[in-house]
Amino acid sequence: MSTRPGSTTPGPTPPPTGALRSGEPRARWVLAATVLGAALTFIDATVVNLALPRIGEELGAGSQSLTWVVNAYALALAALVLVGGALGDTFGQRRVFLLGVTLFAVASGACGLAPDVGTLIAGRAVQGVGAALLTPGSLAILQHSFAPGDRARAIGSWSGLTGVAGAIGPFVGGWLIAVGDWRWAFLVNLPLALIVVVVTRRHVPDVPPSRTAGHLDWPGALWLAAALGLVSYALTAWASYGLTDGRVLLGLALGALAAVGFVLRERSAREPLVPGALLGSRVFVVTNAVTLLAYAALGAVFFSVGIAVQVGAGYSPLLAGLALSPVTLCMLLLSSRAGSLSDRLGPRLPMTAGPLLAAVGVVWLGRIDAEVSYALDVLAPATVFGLGLTLMVTPLTATVLASAPDDLVGLASGVNNAAARTAGLVAVAAVPLVGGLGGSGLTDPARVVDGFGTVMGAAAALLVVAGLLSFVAVPRRQPRREDCAACPPEHHCSPGGPPAAVEHETT
Repeated sequence: MSTRPGSTTPGPTPPPTGALRSGEPRARWVLAATVLGAALTFIDATVVNLALPRIGEELGAGSQSLTWVVNAYALALAALVLVGGALGDTFGQRRVFLLGVTLFAVASGACGLAPDVGTLIAGRAVQGVGAALLTPGSLAILQHSFAPGDRARAIGSWSGLTGVAGAIGPFVGGWLIAVGDWRWAFLVNLPLALIVVVVTRRHVPDVPPSRTAGHLDWPGALWLAAALGLVSYALTAWASYGLTDGRVLLGLALGALAAVGFVLRERSAREPLVPGALLGSRVFVVTNAVTLLAYAALGAVFFSVGIAVQVGAGYSPLLAGLALSPVTLCMLLLSSRAGSLSDRLGPRLPMTAGPLLAAVGVVWLGRIDAEVSYALDVLAPATVFGLGLTLMVTPLTATVLASAPDDLVGLASGVNNAAARTAGLVAVAAVPLVGGLGGSGLTDPARVVDGFGTVMGAAAALLVVAGLLSFVAVPRRQPRREDCAACPPEHHCSPGGPPAAVEHETT
């Protein structure tokens, strides 16, 4: 037991940084806090998609408003997740993680009590800010809390347990919406968040800041948020008002200008959000391009399938929640084997075959209509889709990390996460436009059935392009350090520079 300076009240002594060993009681508590914190965001994203039809009915929300119920959250998370990681480095991961969980909980309560769709969208944006603060800190806390020899095991346990949460989320969420009310999709977060806060304060060690607050690139973050927000607004408005509408044209033009502003700022900033050392790696750039294509398809599929199953086919929220459960189960049960396969064959083959197989499942899902067979036209193609994703995701993540300098691996992971979130954000904004579902289209059974196949066709096309790009540009195998020993300096294969996988690639 210890006391704080100037206090005689004893309190629990957190373990020192980097001292936890797997199996210790405190190690289990730290793992529980980070898993539950991450699970808040996973479960919430799934359940909200299922709740959209009920939200539209009760609050009188059209397609544009329902799209923003999803995208207000995704926009804040995509724009600020890199800032969240930097804030953790600046002020301490434990403190920022707690702030994120608390903000997420307060916003969830506001969403659950929202009297109108405008309040709900505002609450979702604040939820996204909270998620951007807690998401990077979840894994960073494990990295800093556990002894070096136990970190891989802790992160593996985190991955497995959050996968279980992802598998349970659609079932629990569908049941809550079916027997209760859509508001429980948000209110269920409050007791979980309280548990995370209590466990974190008592058992998670604090991590000393590793950078100074003055080096955070706030202008870059603002330019990025402006670009994403304006483009998302323009795409959602396009579906309702048409391309020639002044609001759409202005949003597209200002979004493009903000994107240019972000690029210029990144080039001139002393410590940019995306360092030049990452952009100098061809493999890093290509793999993130594959991420943008593949996760845009994923965003469209996960947003649309729950609506199609409920509104178009007439199934309950519970069955809609279970529609994509084969995807989570495939990822949970087979991801480690996919990683082993990638280790043996290299990343190119699974990153090519995975998106192509997923595209087959997506085209098959496009058959959903009022006469659909749940087993044949929902669960079976979802399983094919899940097998393709499982084959792709692990080698994609490993390739992103391997393409980064050793001291930028964490930031590389954050950039890839931001790319995936951005792709989903833009894809969801584009769904009403691509499917002709503007106005009240997302709540109209006939229009949902008519437009859903088009949306799935577009998603499948994105996956095919992702697979072809992987085949052309991803190295056949990851570089090994012994390959790099004789490299000239310009190949940047030293431990401080990105591995030149392309130069070492064998034909």
